[in-house]
Amino acid sequence: MENLHRPVLAWYSASARDLPWRAPEATPWAVMVSEFMLQQTPVKRVLPVYEEWLRRWPTPAALAADAPGEAVRAWGRLGYPRRALRLHAAATAIRDEHGGEVPSSHAALLALPGVGEYTAAAVASFAFRQRHAVLDTNVRRVFARAVDGQEYPANATTAAERRTANALLPDEPETAATWAVAVMELGALVCTARSPECGRCPIRSDCAWRQAGSPPHQGPARRGQTYAGTDRQVRGKLLAVLREAHDSVPQAELDKVWEDSVQRARALDGLVADGLVEPVAPGVYRLPR
Repeated sequence: MENLHRPVLAWYSASARDLPWRAPEATPWAVMVSEFMLQQTPVKRVLPVYEEWLRRWPTPAALAADAPGEAVRAWGRLGYPRRALRLHAAATAIRDEHGGEVPSSHAALLALPGVGEYTAAAVASFAFRQRHAVLDTNVRRVFARAVDGQEYPANATTAAERRTANALLPDEPETAATWAVAVMELGALVCTARSPECGRCPIRSDCAWRQAGSPPHQGPARRGQTYAGTDRQVRGKLLAVLREAHDSVPQAELDKVWEDSVQRARALDGLVADGLVEPVAPGVYRLPR
């Protein structure tokens, strides 16, 4: 494994981005907030929201003391706003069950509401410097190319990928934690999905995909997610009105955001079902309290 570990760790030491959640003073809560926000969202969009979030809610207890609707409001335009509700629920559990401190054990993290396998491994690794395989999209793509000789990984994480990730994990916990973030950074900056910069990759000479001649992806075409005209777009527009209002909003105001009444009603019903919006009277809505 040294042929991969040494060059990747050396590359990360020289090339890693200076991000606030990687700073030595970053708290476990700050790491957890970053992991929730970074799911399916680019770093440049996360940074201003992350910084404002921690100014307002520097601890889990501070967030838990506020209404869940305030978390949705502060989430702004990051997208996938249910993450805000899940982070609020996790903060509440941390306050009530862990004395306000983010738990360090992987099992305790995994038991928090809204925390899945990836987030538990990431927080345990990055905040507490433990030895866990952290498999996000970037890491999976690096391993697919470097180890399996495939341009892209499968749509969902497989048992084989988990075995590969665990086999590649350095034995020493501190090194393993750095390896986890280093591979993630390599996928984000060099081994990217659409335009990999193989010429500056530290493991190009050992990459199975490159050695095979960089064959194109075999299987169904990989399509980017659409947004314009979807229920997601309508939901975002409805939430934008409610975030700006700071109070209850009548149906007539929400009706202005989208012409298609059927799609608009479907999107609003979905927001209510997801707990992101609550009706306070017939035809009147607000963020949850």
